[in-house]
Amino acid sequence: MSNANSGGALSFLMKENIVAKPGFNRWLVPPASIAIHLCIGSVYAWSVFNPPLTRELGVVASAANDWSLSSVVWIFSVAIVFLGLAAAFAGKWLEKVGPRMVGLVAAFLWGGGFIIGSFGIASHQLWLIYLGYGVLGGCGLGLGYVSPVSTLIRWFPDRRGMATGMAIMGFGGGAMIAAPVKGWLLSVFSKAPEYLGASDTVATVTEAGRLFVESAAGKVEVVIASAAQAASLPGGGEAGVYVVGTGNTGAASTFMTLGIVYFIVMVIAAFSFRVPAADWKPEGWEPKPAASGMITKNNVHIDQALKTPQFWQMWVMLCFNVTAGIGVIGVAKTMMSEIYGTTMPLIVTASFASTYVLMISVFNMGGRFFWASTSDYIGRKNTYHCFFVLGTLLYLSIPYFATAGAAGGSTIYLIGFYVATMIIFSMYGGGFATIPAYLADMFGTMHVGGIHGRLLTAWSTAGVLGPLAITSLREMSVNRAIRDLASKVDASAFAEKFGAPIAQLDQLAAAKTVTISRLMEIAPQGTIDPTPSLYNTTMYCMAALLVIGFFANLFIRPVKAHHNYVEPKAVAEPAE
Repeated sequence: MSNANSGGALSFLMKENIVAKPGFNRWLVPPASIAIHLCIGSVYAWSVFNPPLTRELGVVASAANDWSLSSVVWIFSVAIVFLGLAAAFAGKWLEKVGPRMVGLVAAFLWGGGFIIGSFGIASHQLWLIYLGYGVLGGCGLGLGYVSPVSTLIRWFPDRRGMATGMAIMGFGGGAMIAAPVKGWLLSVFSKAPEYLGASDTVATVTEAGRLFVESAAGKVEVVIASAAQAASLPGGGEAGVYVVGTGNTGAASTFMTLGIVYFIVMVIAAFSFRVPAADWKPEGWEPKPAASGMITKNNVHIDQALKTPQFWQMWVMLCFNVTAGIGVIGVAKTMMSEIYGTTMPLIVTASFASTYVLMISVFNMGGRFFWASTSDYIGRKNTYHCFFVLGTLLYLSIPYFATAGAAGGSTIYLIGFYVATMIIFSMYGGGFATIPAYLADMFGTMHVGGIHGRLLTAWSTAGVLGPLAITSLREMSVNRAIRDLASKVDASAFAEKFGAPIAQLDQLAAAKTVTISRLMEIAPQGTIDPTPSLYNTTMYCMAALLVIGFFANLFIRPVKAHHNYVEPKAVAEPAE
């Protein structure tokens, strides 16, 4: 930009003014990249916010006016969509201004997005959370994600896979730090709602599917909490009746705190960035031709890359690999609790589920470095073959572990589920970390950051497809399970339990008064809890997507020569 060349106020942020001097240690760059990715990588711990946001009014249990799980999950999806869009549309700008400017803008968007989201939670305005965390925060994700990666590829031409693995490892590890920190902040800022007494000692009235208690001030809406739900309250609690709107989940204050901290860390990291000189290369290193012919010595312009079949094959590969994992990550804590929480309640506690989210981050992070580094030796194409073949088999195994665990109650099935999902998440992260090096091999390094940004529209698409599939199919399964269980229970027992006839089932279910767990309390002896099988159909669909991704990778070939960028020849000035 002209501002840089004219010595303007922002010139110190521009790419041409942060070129490293001779002798600069390239290993000083990865910490800044990792720091930014650790901050924005906390998006992977979004599922920690699902429980408090779905009971923001009821606190101990979801009230009728609380946001549904499906509406909250979509906040995560919107953030991922805008990640891809920001990275794609800002591709050329990213390459022009450099990592310092981009990192600073990302800090304002990501940190500010949390702060705006905090106001949305406090005022119970869902659209503000979508705007702050989803739209603005998502743009911050995209800008903060791409620029450090392209910078490291240029600093480490001798180990592209390892370089991208280092940066993107931070993104996967962000949730490893964020999950326990978010949980701790939520507990610090939370406040228990007003307790009225045990459910059998408080007279409640059901109107339009909601529960009320008569008081001197009129009818007060309440929720009934089980012993397990009450135990999650600060300091513990008792099962019974709680007043809606009198407590605090701590989500708003947690958002505000995180927004401020992330902003500060990302600003410091952005000012640590340097870029190598145009003719720089590691001392003593000379590029070697790849035996497979999949690594080019030429460059493809960012606009020309979209005209190659290789770009779109890699788009499909990334999209389907991400779709298969992103929906599961978004509801990971909920899924673990629903599949095994009822059959193994002594093992799969709330603490166990939180640790499961943490381990997802560990394997997501470790897989990024492991698989990307491995690709330096076995090649990017073979690495993606591992993702698709092994991933397909593992997704097909999950329904078996879920249903068999529910029927037998043996921990061996829980272990199988745990191991299968951890390997899946390692390959999910590995796919992200390997794709920038794959792009550099295929299109050269000239515009790799911008091309990578445009490829991340595949991530945006997956951010919609994954949660849509898992929430839609789960909701269908839940509704079907509720109707099936209701058909088995005694009508009088139903009316006594829920204060309304079974004819009002749909209305009661919509108001969250009737749930699978509460129906199971009055179901006939021997009735099988359908909760563990709610995700089976989704897993089969994910496996099918990986099969398609396998063939897209199988048929990929080197870019044809006519797509290569040719430096325009200088035109001689006419003699005067």
